[in-house]
Amino acid sequence: MPSRKTSASSRNALIVTLSFAALVATAMWLSAASPQAQTKDPGIERGHKQFLESCAFCHGPDATGGRGPDLLRSGLVAHDVKGDKIGEVVRNGRPDKGMPPLPMTDQQITELASYLHDRAAEVLESSGVPDAYPIEKLLTGNAAEGEKYFEEAGGCKNCHSVTGDLAGVSKKYNPIDLEARMLYPEGKPRTAVVTLHSGQQYSGPVRHVDDFIIILRNTNDGQFHSFNRDQVKLELHDPLSAHLQLLGKMTQTDMHNLFAYITSLK
Repeated sequence: MPSRKTSASSRNALIVTLSFAALVATAMWLSAASPQAQTKDPGIERGHKQFLESCAFCHGPDATGGRGPDLLRSGLVAHDVKGDKIGEVVRNGRPDKGMPPLPMTDQQITELASYLHDRAAEVLESSGVPDAYPIEKLLTGNAAEGEKYFEEAGGCKNCHSVTGDLAGVSKKYNPIDLEARMLYPEGKPRTAVVTLHSGQQYSGPVRHVDDFIIILRNTNDGQFHSFNRDQVKLELHDPLSAHLQLLGKMTQTDMHNLFAYITSLK
C-alpha cells in the first residue's frame, strides 16, 4: 500500500463506486455556478480555457459529460499524474469512439490536466463524503465471496499476500480511504528500459509514453531522454496495469464482496 495520505484524485475516483449520484450531481452544478468555485491559479485558468475551446463540445462545459463521457468520474483522469495519461488520449484521440486527436503542447496538456483535477477536487469537497464515513454503509458485500474473488477471478493473490503486504491492512486506514486504495492504488510509477541499435540502454521512470515516443528519466545520469518508439526496443513495466484492467471487468457486486474481504484482514 502507498503512503497514508490519500490524494484527491484517488478519493474522487472512489465516488464512482458509491451511491451518491444525486448528491454529487447537485454539488457539481452548484460548484460550477458559484463565483467562489473559480480558481486564481493561472495555469488552471488556462487549462479551463483550453478545455472550453477543445473539449467542452463533447464533454460538457463543466466536464460532467455530454456527447462524450463524464471526465470527473473517469478512471483515466483519476489515475492521471500531471497529464501522463490524459495526454496520451488527447494526442492520439479515440477514433473508435469518435474522438479525433488534438495537437496540444506539453504545457497545454499539463494545464488541461490541472483543470480537470481541480474540478474533480471541487466536486469531492462539495460532495460531503467524510473521512469517518460509517463502515456499515460500505460493508454490503459478502466476505467469503470476496475471498474467492481475491483468490480466483480477480487474480489479486498474484501480486498481494494477506500475510504480507495486506496483513492488518484494515487497521491502517479509515473505511473510505481503504476502499479508495483498494480500487485506485498509487505510488508505483511506470518504468521502462530502452535499448538502442548500438546496444546502449537507458532505464528509469517514465515521464511520457504514447504510440510514437517514450520519454524517461535515466537512472544513471538523472536526465530526461526522448526516443522514437519505432527506432528502439522498449520494455515497459506498469506495476498497476493489473488494477487498471481489473476495473474494466469488476462488477459492483465483485467490488463490494472484495471490500468486505479486505476489511476482514485485521
